[in-house]
Amino acid sequence: MEEKKLDINSIIGFVLIFGILIFWFYQSQPTPEELEAQKAEQAKIEAAAQQEKAATTEETPRETMPVLRDSADLAAYKNSVGGFGFTEAREGSTVLENDLVRLEISNLGGQITEAVLKKFVTYDSVPVYLVKDGNASFGLEFTTTDQRAINTQKLFFEPSLSKNGDNQVLSMKAKVGADRFLEYRYELKPDDYLLDFNIRSQGMAGIFDKNQPIKLNWEVKGIRHNKSIQYGNRYTRLTYNHDDGNISKLSESSDDEEIEEDIKWLSYRQHFFSSILATSNHFKTAELRSQNLVEEESPEEHFTKLFSTSAPLELQAGELAYDMNWYYGPTDVDVLEHYEELGLADSIPFGWGIFGWINRYVFTPFYGFLSSFLPFGIAIVVMTILVRLLMSPVTYKSYLSQAKMKVLKPEITELGEKYKDNAMKKQQETMKLYNKAGVSPMSGCVPALLQLPIFYALFMFFPTSFALRQKSFLWAEDLSSYDTVAQLPFTIPFYGDHVSLFPILASVAIFFYMMMTTGQNMQTQPGMPNMKFIMYLSPLMMLFFFNNYASGLSLYYFVSNLITIFIMLAIKNFILDEEKIHAQIQENKKKPKKENKFQRKMREMMEQAEQQKKTGK
Repeated sequence: MEEKKLDINSIIGFVLIFGILIFWFYQSQPTPEELEAQKAEQAKIEAAAQQEKAATTEETPRETMPVLRDSADLAAYKNSVGGFGFTEAREGSTVLENDLVRLEISNLGGQITEAVLKKFVTYDSVPVYLVKDGNASFGLEFTTTDQRAINTQKLFFEPSLSKNGDNQVLSMKAKVGADRFLEYRYELKPDDYLLDFNIRSQGMAGIFDKNQPIKLNWEVKGIRHNKSIQYGNRYTRLTYNHDDGNISKLSESSDDEEIEEDIKWLSYRQHFFSSILATSNHFKTAELRSQNLVEEESPEEHFTKLFSTSAPLELQAGELAYDMNWYYGPTDVDVLEHYEELGLADSIPFGWGIFGWINRYVFTPFYGFLSSFLPFGIAIVVMTILVRLLMSPVTYKSYLSQAKMKVLKPEITELGEKYKDNAMKKQQETMKLYNKAGVSPMSGCVPALLQLPIFYALFMFFPTSFALRQKSFLWAEDLSSYDTVAQLPFTIPFYGDHVSLFPILASVAIFFYMMMTTGQNMQTQPGMPNMKFIMYLSPLMMLFFFNNYASGLSLYYFVSNLITIFIMLAIKNFILDEEKIHAQIQENKKKPKKENKFQRKMREMMEQAEQQKKTGK
């Protein structure tokens, strides 16, 4: 192999190349004159940039810019906010809290991103959150005079925390300049669920496009707090108060949308907890929407319903000025009545008309009084006993009517056999018998109708009574939810995947009650062949319907029907004498009876129908 050596020609070549590189390097350096010219040009560029920045500050609203890692991030951000101002950004959040509630307000959007109630936990012992992990959003949308669309949820606000006496005050400002900004102001008092909230602008009159509405948008996905999500969803509802005090609601069972006027407050109720926005500057109009997010009863279900509101805000002298309140707290009448000036207690579903009045002003305070010194389950039993004793005169009237019908049963049966081929004649003769005996088949219905307001008021009381929440009794862990004595390895349609004992007891009690009432008169009422079927169907329906309902409600129906059975047995065995009733009826038959207008009209109609039947017309 030949050995390579460095000869003289190679050395001369390397020296020439090195010399040429040094000559080129020195030739490329600028002269002192050229350096001065470059410095002057750079100064001009920087001065122009400063002038442009100052002009932008005076003319255009400015948002804080998030951390931008590259040109792609900058382009995306500009596109999202329409180029609405750029300054240094600061991410983060501020916490306002007292002994009742903890609120976290983010710099991004200046909105509440977390609201947790400190005194309560869910069915599975998790803290009760009304706002968490992006389930809620709040912000304004508006158009600038140069036709740029702005969404404040994408703007960064500058926080400033201070004190107003014992109150915590947080000012969140999206600044255009030192004295030009959009501000959200939060003020939280000690031991209070209500949060003062103000929206105002300063120096923005020349920025808002007055021909385009400024929209307030508020959206919440309700977080599950109940063991039975479908049961809780029955009482999860968007409610709103009109300027005239009327309370309206979107549908609780299906998706719903409405456009409403003159709204004083909006409540996104999640059964036992509520997020409420009240405003002293009433919303002139608002688009409201409710969407059911629950497809089936499942442990994986996390959200209940989606509520959203879009309401245009009005400018005053070109600026925004709205005084509002946020309420994040329990749907508890004892708490909400502290805000009487806002009327927030009206957001509780007491029921409509006289039913709601009885629930709110009779049963709710009465049960509150009993539960103040009795265990909560015992208080239900005592209240039920007192209600049934109070209604015992009505029960007596109803049973008296049934006893009279029982005495007439042989004669009615005889008329049925005599006119079995002529239904019209049988009806006529039966009515004559009732009239002579002084018995009205409707007299047993009137007492039942009188009890309806009580029954319905109590039906609404138990599912909405916050006092029952997570209170135990016997085997029921929570009187506001269903009790479980057996967990099924499968799901029965309309029944569930568990067995509740209180509904079974209530169904058995109502079966025996119907045996004592409907059972003995099933054959006395002409034209009613399905009464026996109803007697068996009603307890079965209760068994299925109440299996997922509040155990407190099933406990009430069980005790109520049990007491009613005992009262009716006492009336039958110790108060009413069927022989005396029979003798009285026979005496009534001997006395001439004067027909009233209704009876005469009914008799004439029956006679006319009978005559038409005979003539074939």
